[in-house]
Order: sequence, then structure tokens, then C-alpha cells
Amino acid sequence: MFVRAVYATGDPALLSTAVRALNTEGHDLLEERPGYRGAGVFVDRELGKLLTVSWWESEEARHNSDEVMRERRPALLQPFAGTTAVENYEAAVFHPGHRPVTGGGLRVTRLEFVPADADLAVETFHAGVLPRLELLPGFAGTALFLDRERGRGMTGVLFTDPRSLAASRSGQATVRREGAAKAHVTVIGLEEFEVLHADVRAD
Repeated sequence: MFVRAVYATGDPALLSTAVRALNTEGHDLLEERPGYRGAGVFVDRELGKLLTVSWWESEEARHNSDEVMRERRPALLQPFAGTTAVENYEAAVFHPGHRPVTGGGLRVTRLEFVPADADLAVETFHAGVLPRLELLPGFAGTALFLDRERGRGMTGVLFTDPRSLAASRSGQATVRREGAAKAHVTVIGLEEFEVLHADVRAD
């Protein structure tokens, strides 16, 4: 599958306005697009960060949805969004695990790598990282997103509740350090979010 990630920052006091718009009009817009397979909405209420991820059955379906979503996105995110960034990825690994309840946690790790090492990153995640993530208490699923051309990626690990998210920090730090070394990737960012919505139709 393929994903579009939208990352917005703004005034924390206005975040709820954008969330309401995404959960109503934004949800309806996505559901109308051919090839749509699900979405996630994640927030950092304290700092004023919003991450949305939409899933598509093909690169073509994602591309065809771009025109409508690009036109409507500013209105959906205002007056909250002071900055907005849109990135497209291949979902190289998708392991749904247990579906997290609303209020669960997401840890995002942003990566850079030499494009020629993209397959190594996928192999390392499958063989070395994923089995160890599954052992973390409260683990609820994970995915590895890659932009093979630009040598950029993102991993997301879901946890069932904030306590599990916090308790996993040391354990995942070890997995992250060892996995990054084996996969020849550089970690360039680490963030945590509250899960407001996460639903992907894998089949």
C-alpha cells in the first residue's frame, strides 16, 4: 500500500478545530476517493502538532486523490495550521497487531538512508526490529514508510495506552539503536503522539 502523511503545527488552543473538521468533512472526502483504505489522526496537544496518515491501495489511487485533497486541505486545517508539510511514502512494512483504542500512543521515528540501502532497511525491519517490537508490553502495531528515491523514511509504533507508550521508551531505544546500525539508516527525528483515530483496511 501507499500513504500520504500530512504534518501540521500551530497554536495548541486551536488544534481541536482542525480535528473536528478532519473527523467530519475530511473523513467524508477521503471515503469518496477510489482506492482509499483508511486513515490515522494523531496529535500532540501540548506542543500543537497534528499528524494525519491516509492509506491507498495503489500509488495511482493516492495520486488521483491529490488534486481534491490539496484544494480542500487548507480550509480543513485552519485556523490551526501555521505550517503544513505533505509527504508521500510506500508502506514497505505494515504489521497491524492489535488495534489501539482511542487515547493510545504513537511513536514516530524519522529516518534518512542512502537510496541503494532501501531494501536493507526493509529486511532489517522485518527480521530484526519487528520481532522485538512485538515483545514490548502494550504493542499495538507498526509500519515502515519509505521514500526510496529521496532516501527518507518513517516508522510508526502504536501502543494501546499512554502508560505502555512511556514504559516502552527504554526498550525501543535499544531496538532503534541496533536496527539503525544494521540497516545503515540515520535517525533524524523522534516524536510521540496521542492516537485519536487509526483504522486501515488491509484486505
